[in-house]
Amino acid sequence: MARRGEPVERTCIVTRRAMPVDGLIRFVVAPDGSVVADLRRRLPGRGVWVTASAEAVETAEKRKLFGRAFDGPSAVAPGLAGRVRNGLMEAAVRALSLARKAGAVVAGFAKVEAALQHEPVIALLHAAEAAQDGASKLDRIARARFGGDFPIVRLFGAEQLDLAFGRTNVIHAALLAGPAGNNVLRRIEALAGFLGGEARAGTNGLLAE
Repeated sequence: MARRGEPVERTCIVTRRAMPVDGLIRFVVAPDGSVVADLRRRLPGRGVWVTASAEAVETAEKRKLFGRAFDGPSAVAPGLAGRVRNGLMEAAVRALSLARKAGAVVAGFAKVEAALQHEPVIALLHAAEAAQDGASKLDRIARARFGGDFPIVRLFGAEQLDLAFGRTNVIHAALLAGPAGNNVLRRIEALAGFLGGEARAGTNGLLAE
């Protein structure tokens, strides 16, 4: 049993390694018998745990490890990793929307440029469709002030940013320090970690391949 303050660990059914739950995804069997991801770790019933990566989830599906782990009736519809990815993306977009309502994120090239120069920005977001010249200019400002490991995110499409901001043509955004902004960054990191080979974390932050 973990002591108070220590991270709770569970064993991945793919790697058989015990890990803190923050690096794992919990799965349960829904009332209809299907295996679903419990991304908030709140669903009732017995859970099994898989390393939080698309590769691990795909391996668990291909090797039929869920059926063995649940030791009972369960069914995995094809494309489980894709559904988990969508769920993580939706959680990130939802968190971004809440951050906007809390005043913890700004959008628009001029506003983002000003924020990067004067505000406590913790991440820079570009839509995947953003023009390279505009994105590069903001990137240079961010790195000059915050350093080369400053998070620069290109995991969202313009449609997803539009949804989060409740308006159209959102291409650039700046995430501000504080609880709401930190929550968005955690969601983004979870998504990037799950994508693995589709996203990379390096000196330029979190970038879509």
